[in-house]
Amino acid sequence: MTNQTLTAIPGLLVGHATRTDLHTGCTAILCPQGFTPGLAVPGFAPGSRETELMRPESLVDCVHGIALSGGSAFGLAAADGIMRHLQQLGHGFPVPHGVVPIVPGAVIYDLDRNTSRGALPDAAMGQAAAAAASSDPVEQGAVGAGTGARCGRLFSCYAGRDASQKAGLGSALASHGGILVAALVVLNALGNVVDPQDGTFLAGGRDEHGAPLGQAAMLAALAGDALPPSNTVLTVVATNVPLNKAQTSRLARMAATGLARCLRPAHLTLDGDMVFALASQQPLPAQAGPWTENLLGALGAEAVARATVAAATTA
Repeated sequence: MTNQTLTAIPGLLVGHATRTDLHTGCTAILCPQGFTPGLAVPGFAPGSRETELMRPESLVDCVHGIALSGGSAFGLAAADGIMRHLQQLGHGFPVPHGVVPIVPGAVIYDLDRNTSRGALPDAAMGQAAAAAASSDPVEQGAVGAGTGARCGRLFSCYAGRDASQKAGLGSALASHGGILVAALVVLNALGNVVDPQDGTFLAGGRDEHGAPLGQAAMLAALAGDALPPSNTVLTVVATNVPLNKAQTSRLARMAATGLARCLRPAHLTLDGDMVFALASQQPLPAQAGPWTENLLGALGAEAVARATVAAATTA
């Protein structure tokens, strides 16, 4: 079976460090030879590092990895270990005294699931995830940064009980004529997950009988003032098409629409949703193409929607 995950993009490696006993972990996405970065931030409460350099006007034109982690802001430390791993292999931005790997990152809030509050994703966990990275199909489910993820967190205190549902990490590929766009999603969502084709409930809040908590329950919960404080969907979308930074950021923005196809609701004030984009700096294979930015955006949104469904249904 062909690879239908993020690592189908040549040059990308993915590895996880998972602490099932602590309900947390981190994921390292490595691009040692450098990929062009882009960024979209559809959420209003992101937890991140080094995202400013991904903007088109910033000087650095390539990154060497992306760090995704649990642990809320504490988990940003995992990126230090990923940097160390890349530095030891000689990958990074050249400076007079060696190399500095460029590794932006973002986190989800899973502190409410962590059974040992003092044990959080750190540099050692990040280095372990980086050391495990490979071009094999991405392991999906309750692994890496998705270990403590949930969906339907809007209902985490519904009628005196936690009515949310376990989620995790998913990945998917969309392609056309050799043009590849793949996505990886860490699903820690406030809302429910629905089928992007017909709106059928897939995962999220359920009442005591197992029935889905739908639109009426969602609106009633949103009208209250006791919403969960931290909900985040982290996304990485990548393509084998060489792009500049402005084009790569446009890809991130277009691909982000795939989240709204699946999440009800999406991108509210307490959500930390972020979409990282990565574009190869290697030439396309001679047989691939043609392509336009609009084609990439459509493929990106499709890949993100499929990865979101996978994150909700494989945990």
